[in-house]
Amino acid sequence: MELSIDTSTDWGGVALSLEGRLVADLTWRARQNQTVELAPNVKRLMEAAGVDFPSLKAIFVARGPGSYNGLRAGVSVAKGFAFSLKVPLIGVSTLEVEAYPFAFTLLPVNPIHDAGRGEIATASYILHDRWQCLEEEHLTTLDELCRKTHDKTVFCGELNPDYASHIKKSLGEKAVVPDRQTCLRRPGNLAILGWQRLQEGKYDNPSTLQPMYLRQPPITLRKKKY
Repeated sequence: MELSIDTSTDWGGVALSLEGRLVADLTWRARQNQTVELAPNVKRLMEAAGVDFPSLKAIFVARGPGSYNGLRAGVSVAKGFAFSLKVPLIGVSTLEVEAYPFAFTLLPVNPIHDAGRGEIATASYILHDRWQCLEEEHLTTLDELCRKTHDKTVFCGELNPDYASHIKKSLGEKAVVPDRQTCLRRPGNLAILGWQRLQEGKYDNPSTLQPMYLRQPPITLRKKKY
């Protein structure tokens, strides 16, 4: 049995799988409460599925990009489980988890997150003989992404209506934009991708695995006391 953990954004998710096949999952709107809500939801899911911790043989975690606090909470808990249970730990890009459900289209898939400061986080994937990354995670602007898009492409992820409208207006028939419900990130897809990596022997070191931040979080300097 494998446990998948995703706390990348306001949406949190955990899943139990058997050799990558979904057994049970739980998704919730956490907003800024990932640190508080993650452990109770893992416990709730495992109790509902009748699974105990010694049954876990691997831990999969979405490692970003995403929110600073959310990623830190998910990766820290995943590393703790992997250490204590002495099982493999595998980190997967959050953007790849969002893109994977649209692999069947055989089109390039560009997941998008609002990164603030007028920028977006994105990457590009496609199923061509095998599932592969065409362009790794990076920051850009929506206008620049549209300018670089020459082929029919699926745009997914946590797209707000303004972004979806802008993409459709800019690209016309070249843009395939699924509805927001279809784009909701599911921990079951993290389980599939994690299992694929496990089969390939692509483990992460719990001591060195870190969240993926495309922009360093702002640091507030302590004010001097006079």
